Amino acid sequence: MKFTMHREDLLKPLQAVQGVVERRQTLPILANFLLTIDDGRLSVTGTDMELELVASTELPDAEAGEVTVPARKLVDICRSLPADAEIRLEVDGEQVLVRSGRSRFRLTTLPAVDYPSSDSLTGELRVTVKEGELKRLLELTHFAMAHQDVRYYLNGLLLDIGEGLLRAVATDGHRLAIAEIPVETGDTARQVIVPRKGISELLRLLGSGDGEVIIDVGSNAIQIALPEVRLTSKLIDGKFPDYRRVVPKGEDSDKTVVVDREQVRLALTRAAILSNDKYRAVRLCLEPNVLRVVANNPEQEEAEDEVEVAYEGEGLEIGFNVSYLIDALTALPGEEAEIHLADSSSSCLITPKGEGDCQYVVMPMRL
Repeated sequence: MKFTMHREDLLKPLQAVQGVVERRQTLPILANFLLTIDDGRLSVTGTDMELELVASTELPDAEAGEVTVPARKLVDICRSLPADAEIRLEVDGEQVLVRSGRSRFRLTTLPAVDYPSSDSLTGELRVTVKEGELKRLLELTHFAMAHQDVRYYLNGLLLDIGEGLLRAVATDGHRLAIAEIPVETGDTARQVIVPRKGISELLRLLGSGDGEVIIDVGSNAIQIALPEVRLTSKLIDGKFPDYRRVVPKGEDSDKTVVVDREQVRLALTRAAILSNDKYRAVRLCLEPNVLRVVANNPEQEEAEDEVEVAYEGEGLEIGFNVSYLIDALTALPGEEAEIHLADSSSSCLITPKGEGDCQYVVMPMRL
């Protein structure tokens, strides 16, 4: 196996895949890339046994074969070479020789036959979405995933496919984010939980264009094919909470406040400076046409900010974790938002004003 490529052409697939390769691996071969040349294409594979990434690029007239090489070292070598460099890579016994100009590197390999590969999916369900739409869907929800929660099924993002919609749902037990886009689903419906690392890598790889992304869902894995990268992730085996029951109904939230999204976000950000570092609590004091944000801490310091809002109902005081409110308002599209409230012990619902394809639910805090 041997080939010659421009530095940038080789670096692109290597960087697309390297995020899945951990520095410390239980199996030494997992610290390697699998490089495969077949049918005029170079494929670069990285895996941690739970998540697999495969990036490919055209490479005509190259000698076919496969080899594993130390991932971090190969990326560092390519990065260190000049931008216009030509890189020649060839297998030499149990080593790989990398040459560029007067630079020469000899890397140790491991047998390619020992490299783990993901099982092929049985193709139970396939949907096609635009790349930019999928990226936006994940951006609207991913921040609400739990992090190292003992309820392992919360450490991922639910994809709910059915009824002509692809819906993304994330929760850490204190807040909930929901967003949806229309897709062709046929009569099939399926719910799967994709682990946090798979979502993070997917967000890193997705662009904002109109290219097609194909999502294949199997019994225990999901495969997402982008134009030049394929991601395969094992699914979290667990029962996700019934998120529909958590969303407050219109009749339960009789207080609707229309706010300038950015003004309220900035007021919360300012007040958060003097909030309790541990609990991050703020108090929202709602009065006709005014929303006051109040925060204090154990040092007896206090912050207060006031924002004009569209509201004519009764007064209300309610506490929230300020970080959850800021996250929701940051992700929310549009200039205006609606905050739906009931009383000081009920969750609030935050939505875009008018028609919107996302919702955020935040549990209150006792102050």
